[in-house]
Amino acid sequence: MNTRVKASAPRSSSAAPRVVRSHQSTGQKQRSHSRPSAQPRSRATVPRQRHLQPVRTPKKKTQIFKVRRNPFVAAPSLKKRLRWALAVLLVLLAVLVRQVSELQIFGGDQFRAAGEDIRVRATTLPAERGAIFDRTGQEIAMSVPMRTLYADPKAVTDPVGAAKAVSSMMGFDAAKEAELAATFAARESNFSFIARQVDPKIVKAIIALKIPGIGSYEEPARTIVGASAKSVIGKTDTDGVGTAGLELKYNDILTGTNGRFVREQDNQGRSIPGSNSTEVEPQPGQDLVLTLDRSIQYQVDQILAEQVARVGARGGTAMVMNSKTGDIYAMANVRRNADGTFTNTSGNFAAVDAHETGSVAKVFSVAAAINEGAIAPETTFHVPGAQVFDKFLIRDAYPHPLQEMTVKEILVKSSNLGTVLAAQRISSPTLESYLHSFGFGSKSDLDLPDESAGILKPVKKWQGTEKITVAYGYGFASTSVQLLSAVNVIANNGVYVAPRLVSAVIDQNGKTKYLEQSSAHEVLKSSTAEQMNLMMRDVICYGTGTKAQIPGMTIAGKTGTGYKIQSDGTYGTDEGGRKYFASFVGFLPAEDPQVTVLVSIDEPDAGSRDRFGGTAAAPVFAEIGGVVARELRIKPAATTQPCGRVDPYARANEAAH
Repeated sequence: MNTRVKASAPRSSSAAPRVVRSHQSTGQKQRSHSRPSAQPRSRATVPRQRHLQPVRTPKKKTQIFKVRRNPFVAAPSLKKRLRWALAVLLVLLAVLVRQVSELQIFGGDQFRAAGEDIRVRATTLPAERGAIFDRTGQEIAMSVPMRTLYADPKAVTDPVGAAKAVSSMMGFDAAKEAELAATFAARESNFSFIARQVDPKIVKAIIALKIPGIGSYEEPARTIVGASAKSVIGKTDTDGVGTAGLELKYNDILTGTNGRFVREQDNQGRSIPGSNSTEVEPQPGQDLVLTLDRSIQYQVDQILAEQVARVGARGGTAMVMNSKTGDIYAMANVRRNADGTFTNTSGNFAAVDAHETGSVAKVFSVAAAINEGAIAPETTFHVPGAQVFDKFLIRDAYPHPLQEMTVKEILVKSSNLGTVLAAQRISSPTLESYLHSFGFGSKSDLDLPDESAGILKPVKKWQGTEKITVAYGYGFASTSVQLLSAVNVIANNGVYVAPRLVSAVIDQNGKTKYLEQSSAHEVLKSSTAEQMNLMMRDVICYGTGTKAQIPGMTIAGKTGTGYKIQSDGTYGTDEGGRKYFASFVGFLPAEDPQVTVLVSIDEPDAGSRDRFGGTAAAPVFAEIGGVVARELRIKPAATTQPCGRVDPYARANEAAH
């Protein structure tokens, strides 16, 4: 049977293909359920084939897509590996983000600083320390150009060879050479000092060797011209910081502001091209102008050192002061070295050490009693050769029987017991008040580093014989600065004027600022000062100070010889002897005082006649007075009268003392 395929309209894509089955020979015709074709049937007959022919319909896109994805879906192991790879990438990305965050946000400053430390080099440009001038404008202390030698151990290629070369040029010993070699080899830092403040010529020769890692820079060193006034000027350390004397007291004024040079360099020490560099210029310190006179200071140093050596003393102090202004022209300190030589010291013992004044203090006791109207120069006392006070026997300065003495004679002959009798005319509180007014018991206006205030106990604490001995210089202690200023009250017509060492400051622009004059206050009436002046002239002409005389010049002054207290609180040494502190303080010319001079000799030979103020210190005053008169062109007053040939205080059968 023939099977006829009917054409039908296309169905939706969701319909399945329709198959038309042919009927078997059952004698029935197949009924078509489709509409008849619009075209006429062909009359020609074609043999019909008995087979199934599917109806073609458009293929679905979804079927094509599914067919192409099937290989991937069918490989689960590959998908798993991709997922793991993605996870690892995400972890690495998180770690990277964290590291970047730490570098840029949290640890940025630290790493930037580390980088700068490697490539940036900052060099300090030392500021020049201010100079110190004397009253005439001559330099006393100044900074001189020197070189400091250093090494960069990390840049030293041959530690042993470099150490050997440097040591040979510097004159180092084997131990120092080994130390340098070890430092170079350790390479622990990029900077190490080799030697500071070295002669520039030596450093230049070392740098010329071009040793890798060895360099130098300028570092000024402090020097005192001729070592004059070393004890007053003080000293600085290698960094230019004042450690003693005026260098310490005025360190802030003398110190300048350091500059700074910053540059970036490579690992060879060369500046990186195109990098920035910064330079700040150093600002020098200010200069000081002192009251010292360099010429006078130098000569006083020499004279004092010669006398200290001659009398075999432990040391000595000498000072020269303007009687009217308090300006210090010279302040010398000499000490004996361990090898027996004598040199100017760096310690200012004139302001630091305090000693019992001895007989110089009689000036203050007598002046106080006269000023109070209790006595007069012609007042007489019956003075014994010895007297018991508070169960202690006190002897006079020299042996003599009970004798009548005027106040003038008491002072001229330096009678201890006579001074006690005169001072007893006023109360102890009154005497204490005068001693304070003379400047004892408190620091001077100099206010030098470690300056001593001396010792002056309140009168309520004066015990036993102290109530007596204070009158002639025992029971209180004074520095040389205090003693000089106190005697100067007589020279300055009864007015205390504070000592002064600095008169002006010169700033960086050269502008001079003058400092205030010394403070002053009245201690004695001018009439009292005049009476004391006359009596102290007689001390030089007829008393204990005859060796202080200067030909053609009228001198007034007072000698003093004190026992030094030992470590056990007594005046006796372990050998049973005593140690002395001999002094002389005077002024010239006596008619119109211009300068006041102090000389103290510490521990002169106790077995020598030159252990007293009149023999150990007075001759030095005469030499210094002559120098000062020439340097300052001080001329004798027109009314100058030489000492009389006849001693008005001479007594029969009385030995000189």
